[in-house]
Amino acid sequence: MAESIQSTDISHTRIEIDNIAVQQKGLDSSQDGGIKFVDQTNYNIYGNLDNMGDYSKDYYEKSQYQQQNLDIESNISSLSSTTSITSTGGSSPKHTDGLKKNLQARHVSMIAIGGSLGTGLLIGTGTSLSAAGPASMFIAYSFVGILVFFTMAAIGEMASYIPMDGFTSYASRYVDPALGFAVGYCYLFKYLILCPNQLTAASLVIQYWIDRDTVNPGVWITIFLVVIVIINVAGVKFFGEFEFWLSSFKVLVMLGLILLMFILMLGGGPDHDRLGFRYWQHPGAFKPYSDAIDGSVGKFVAFVSVFVYALFAYLGIELTGIVAAEAYNPRKSVPRAVKLTVWRIVIFYLVTIFLLGMCVAYNDPRLLAAKGAGTSAAASPFVVAIQNSGIRVLPHIFNACVLIFVFSACNSDLYVGSRSLYSLAVDGKAPAIFKRTTSWGLPHYSLGVCVLFALLAYMNVSSGSAQVFNYFVNVVSIFGLLSWICIFITYIGFMRAVKVQGVDRSKFAYSAPFQPYGTYFSLAWCVFIAFIKNFTVFLGHSFDYKNFITGYIGLPVFVIFYFGYKFIKKTKIVKSHEVDLFTGKEVFDQQEIEGKILDQEKQIRLRENKFSLEWIYEKFLGNIF
Repeated sequence: MAESIQSTDISHTRIEIDNIAVQQKGLDSSQDGGIKFVDQTNYNIYGNLDNMGDYSKDYYEKSQYQQQNLDIESNISSLSSTTSITSTGGSSPKHTDGLKKNLQARHVSMIAIGGSLGTGLLIGTGTSLSAAGPASMFIAYSFVGILVFFTMAAIGEMASYIPMDGFTSYASRYVDPALGFAVGYCYLFKYLILCPNQLTAASLVIQYWIDRDTVNPGVWITIFLVVIVIINVAGVKFFGEFEFWLSSFKVLVMLGLILLMFILMLGGGPDHDRLGFRYWQHPGAFKPYSDAIDGSVGKFVAFVSVFVYALFAYLGIELTGIVAAEAYNPRKSVPRAVKLTVWRIVIFYLVTIFLLGMCVAYNDPRLLAAKGAGTSAAASPFVVAIQNSGIRVLPHIFNACVLIFVFSACNSDLYVGSRSLYSLAVDGKAPAIFKRTTSWGLPHYSLGVCVLFALLAYMNVSSGSAQVFNYFVNVVSIFGLLSWICIFITYIGFMRAVKVQGVDRSKFAYSAPFQPYGTYFSLAWCVFIAFIKNFTVFLGHSFDYKNFITGYIGLPVFVIFYFGYKFIKKTKIVKSHEVDLFTGKEVFDQQEIEGKILDQEKQIRLRENKFSLEWIYEKFLGNIF
């Protein structure tokens, strides 16, 4: 048994599971003394490890225990059905089979970027551009992109070391159970609000073609809700595959949009107007906040006001920390998703925003009119650029793309909401009924609660209630920012424990770069943005109390949840030398070993089958999709 495992209960469970695996699968000695793994249920026969090269042989000879482990993936699935690794390091019995590890590396990677590509980028950028100008918008989104990278890096290191069921488990294990309770519910509230908000957005997008007086929005809400529930009920494997293709479509749309903006900027549109940096010179790259607050001070105020929109555009990219619990071999899939994030931030956000600022002026009448157009294509600054160039048919095509973006976001929001509630239940911070799962790994009671909250979308049937969801967007941004803050705090606790206990970070599957400075820098700025994100409510002629409440309500909620739980449960901050860095680690150590063996098999297969679909994907598309 590997030395890293510290839990007796899990160790005994592993031994029992391995014995069962030995009985179920044949162990055949080859003539040259190697060991052949014979899977009697139509799995691949790995063959003699001695013939698989030094890379595999080194792992094979690592311990006698690994030689007896015939099918690690099967063993881990069996372990998941009997025990749950909790945030405190112990193991607790489950009522059913638990979550299934059916997400592959490509699923995790695409869900991570697909979860953030949505209306915040396609539509929210219009508000940013009209509020502060192209240069302010580009700088603000670039700066928040840096914070996003460090957030992903922190998640990546913790989730690839010992993947757990959600942020509440990480925070409880490495910092304080009270912090886990607070961040768990803040994250849950975020997705309980997001799902009905996205359903409302979907009905508004369709109103671009069909007026609400012709077809009641409740019809479209019902159709979308039924479809996303079916997708989520089908299981994580189907969900992952569905989201992979939806996210791939979103990536193609963004690449097409970048190409279109580039062509329009160079004068390739029907009007042949070469724009270049015209709008950066007139009306200017920086826009004053208002007539009353102008000059350098006004431009700075406008620049700071854009951070809230930049933040909302990136929210959801941290989904890697959630899906890692259902990913096979997270030591491979999670680092891959994190490493690709920086390139995707540069391409899909910064390049797109830079080109948008060259194609649309911040004082364009169509842009100012688009701010009141809801969430359909009419509200998008990209459509303004298309219309200004004289292209007629594209707005309808773009609206269809926006609809698919919203549908994908709604689908993933329902998934993340159910897993967040499941995580709280597994960690003992929600009723135990919510950690029950079906035989195919669906937390059905948790999903049911999220579906009930999704019914709030029917408030949109009354036209006067739609404004409520604009405030909900404000609430979502503060809950999302609090989640990022807690991720950084958790990672600081994790790093300190690793250092005090003498664990070598250089041997991790992924270690976050520029640490600890990157985390301290990002944490400080996230806290700063949390306090100033809605400061503009104080700058008008009258105090905007509705935006003030919805923009800051997350702060007192978080404080009440943290200190309330700490007072009731008498929790203490976990000292660095007492943090459990080992329980449950062996499961993923062995999964990583098998994954590397399978990767070598894959490389051999790719060399032997050049120009196959698999070879083409790995060679050319893997870093994009």
